[in-house]
Amino acid sequence: MEFRRIENLPPYVFSIINGLKIEARREGADVVDLGFGNPDIPSPDIAVEKLAEAARNPKNHRYSLSRGLPKLREAIAGYYKNKWDVDLDPELEITNTIGSKEGFSHLMWVLLDRGDAAIVPSPSYPIHIYGPLFAGADLRQVPMRFLANPDEREHFADDFMASLTTAYDVGWPKPRVLVMSFPHNPTGATVDLAFMQRVVDFCREHEMIVVNDFAYADVGFDGHQPPSILQADGAKECAVELYSMTKSFSMAGWRSAFLLGNAEVVQALVKLKTYLDYGMFQPVQIASTVTINERPNFPKEVCATYESRCDTLIEGLGRIGWDIPKPGGTMFVWAPIPEPYAEMDSVEFCSLIIRDADVALSPGVGFGPGGEGFVRFALIENEKRIQQAIRNLRKGLPKLG
Repeated sequence: MEFRRIENLPPYVFSIINGLKIEARREGADVVDLGFGNPDIPSPDIAVEKLAEAARNPKNHRYSLSRGLPKLREAIAGYYKNKWDVDLDPELEITNTIGSKEGFSHLMWVLLDRGDAAIVPSPSYPIHIYGPLFAGADLRQVPMRFLANPDEREHFADDFMASLTTAYDVGWPKPRVLVMSFPHNPTGATVDLAFMQRVVDFCREHEMIVVNDFAYADVGFDGHQPPSILQADGAKECAVELYSMTKSFSMAGWRSAFLLGNAEVVQALVKLKTYLDYGMFQPVQIASTVTINERPNFPKEVCATYESRCDTLIEGLGRIGWDIPKPGGTMFVWAPIPEPYAEMDSVEFCSLIIRDADVALSPGVGFGPGGEGFVRFALIENEKRIQQAIRNLRKGLPKLG
């Protein structure tokens, strides 16, 4: 039997490390898991309380609205106004999605078809690469490897725009879609509003749609406030943004997210989703609404937690001879494989430290070919566990230092 849509998918390399982790734990090892980016911070109490209250009402057990309850869309519109001074029409410029991953995947079905092309940074979160491919589109990649060199970060905007121009100019057909995500997973790169304006101007000029996955909208370090692309002048002509409650409000399993921006694109996704789903469980929508309205500062607490863990990790790795620049945001640290182990590829290196250091990381190649030679730390363990990981790495990587 043929499964043509998935037969060309490469093995999901994260499963290799996950299998080694499970095997090590079965043998009694205390593996510090800094691999899968699964938030461990509890969701806000008010979200849990409101969910339980709403779930006790049988009326909330019926089908809901695919695009989200009106009050939920009004709540996220208010959040954007208060945080980024962006005005959004809850009726036309916002739809609820069942997590940003679902929203992004189905958005690619709306925007792309066979014979189309999309531009995606490399490395990238895997669905940003495979979403366009699932839709049948060709892929052009903008390299971001230079972010590993701190001396080159100040030139990031110019380098990115130059690579973007090249990706557009080379080949046919001309790309219809640009996919971005800043703060960036996995590199932790951040940008300013001037950068977003340059992207919007480029996409308006070239009649492209830009999709910014704003998963880490509220996780910027050293006082950095990540800009929304919708703040840029003319953004609503060409831009949409995915906002998720997963990281900002630590509500990963709730799958509560939104697509916001260009009304034509938003309504196209609404049309597709009416055929595919009946929306989130209504008590989840109600709990999300109340949480956004009554705990708007909760993301600051989440951000402070991740920054504290990041500082602990960066400092500890430096002590054992693995110097890594601090990311600008996200819940991840992107690290080149240390020089003494540079002959290994990222899967080999991650396999080594599972076996010899009882620490699980994500291999960089899992984020596309531009990620080879790197690993990603997820800040999903507390400071004590991170310090334990540092001690394990010191013992398990004797060539360091």
